[in-house]
Amino acid sequence: MPSWPRLKAQIIKEWLSLLRDPRARAILVLPPLLQLCVFAFAATLEVKNANIALYSEDQGAPAVALIGDIRHASFVGTLTRVQNPAELGRLLDNRKVLLAVHIPQDYSRKRLAGQSAPIQVLLDGRRANAAQVALGYLQRIAARQGGSLEPVALRHQFNPNLIYRWFVVPGLAGILAMFISLIVTALSIARERELGTFDQLLVSPTTPMEIIIAKCLPAVLVGFSLGLVMVLAAHWVFAVPFTGQVLWLLASLLVFILSVVGIGLMVSALAATQQQAILGAFALGVPMILMSGFATPVENMPLLLQYLAQAIPLTHFLVIVQGSFLKALAPAVILSHLWPMALAALLSLGGATALVRSRLS
Repeated sequence: MPSWPRLKAQIIKEWLSLLRDPRARAILVLPPLLQLCVFAFAATLEVKNANIALYSEDQGAPAVALIGDIRHASFVGTLTRVQNPAELGRLLDNRKVLLAVHIPQDYSRKRLAGQSAPIQVLLDGRRANAAQVALGYLQRIAARQGGSLEPVALRHQFNPNLIYRWFVVPGLAGILAMFISLIVTALSIARERELGTFDQLLVSPTTPMEIIIAKCLPAVLVGFSLGLVMVLAAHWVFAVPFTGQVLWLLASLLVFILSVVGIGLMVSALAATQQQAILGAFALGVPMILMSGFATPVENMPLLLQYLAQAIPLTHFLVIVQGSFLKALAPAVILSHLWPMALAALLSLGGATALVRSRLS
């Protein structure tokens, strides 16, 4: 039987050791509050500010009324009118719109004759969940307009059968590689400090830059290797079609891992123990995943969170990796998402270097 006095003493000791350190108190209090605020706004299955492209071959009154209802719907952010069907496909290809609506030239005639008047809706299969929710909103608009739910011809671009694995598995390559790189780097200096070997680095002939590189390289190799394994598994094990260019994807993966390693090294420089490092890594990693657009569209979030999401490397890497699998993403589009990750890598590694130098001095 356990001794209650000894058990009580151990409990008190653990509480004191946990709460005595100001950084531990901050990790216990601030991240949960921050995540609560972020989750409340970002974790939503509602679709807001959706960009929709519309091509209408009909100028009749029913068609004009339908377009007006779509334009003023609460879930619509921007309604882009195009002049030909090819433009609908181009906007979907470039991820500019979530839905593309095509109203045929006989829509008004059939409506006035009391006949069924279908319209065509093209959905971006890369964002299948958000597209399906937006489609439901659009069907309710059509039902209010005509008094009954009209048939809608559907075609899902890039993921015609809405296979969920095609959307999830490529994104997991980025998420798992990010978490492993973040944790491995976050533990590097914290482990040295906790084991008492960090002081030996201060008196060793090794320069601060050599220490930083030595701490970063293992995490980069581990994260890149895991990401590569996940990419190969997505194609060969889960049968996700790969239509992009391998070299562009590998280059993007390397830049992405470098940006994450810089963030992890800053966490490690600030943490006094491995426990703090792990908590800090999760405190940053979970909001980054939530705000990256993996689970819910970035467009649904408040404007401030949308700007913050663009500063997260995972947001851009998910676009690249999903686009490389589900469609042949153009190099220009890859570069438009590659340079924000490169900038994040430069800033995070620079900040981490400054923090580590201050700790070593």
